[in-house]
Amino acid sequence: MTGEYTQDIRAAVEVLRRGGVIVYPTDTVWGIGCDATNSEAVRKVFEIKRRSDAKALITLVGSLAQLERTVDCIPDVAYQLIEFADRPTTIVYDHPSPAAGIAPELVAEDGSIGVRLTAEAFSSALCTAFRKPIVSTSANISGQPTPAVYTEISPEILEAADYVCLSRREEKASAQRPSSVIRLSEGGLFKIIRG
Repeated sequence: MTGEYTQDIRAAVEVLRRGGVIVYPTDTVWGIGCDATNSEAVRKVFEIKRRSDAKALITLVGSLAQLERTVDCIPDVAYQLIEFADRPTTIVYDHPSPAAGIAPELVAEDGSIGVRLTAEAFSSALCTAFRKPIVSTSANISGQPTPAVYTEISPEILEAADYVCLSRREEKASAQRPSSVIRLSEGGLFKIIRG
């Protein structure tokens, strides 16, 4: 982790702790994020995206330990999916852990929650430094194209954020795309929502 990354993460964490909204690079595309335990911050993200809060946002965690603190029950098959997935995979679990304090706005009507364990260096270090899950949703107005690289993010999104991360801004092209999404139930049943 370079000195630039370290300073960038420190600045982003300060904003997250104050209930602010950040724009940051993830393991998929550039995202809008906030403290996943802060309802007011989550509502700000919905406002920035102009998205209905009926569509739950996902959260990002940086380690298996953080995932285990966030989700109430992790089926064994989830560990296999995480280990062997060939691309970033968001798993929709039955329930968040009550102790995690996840904002109700991130929990779907059926009580489920979407969580992705990121292996990308910057977003993983950010989650670890913040010590809580971070909201992750693409850095675009709902319905507009998803920005794969920093230069594709609209000025409106950048101006609405309290902090825009400096890391990975110089990347030109990206084959990254949104994560695959799998719904996983405690009985081991799963359904692919987005391949």
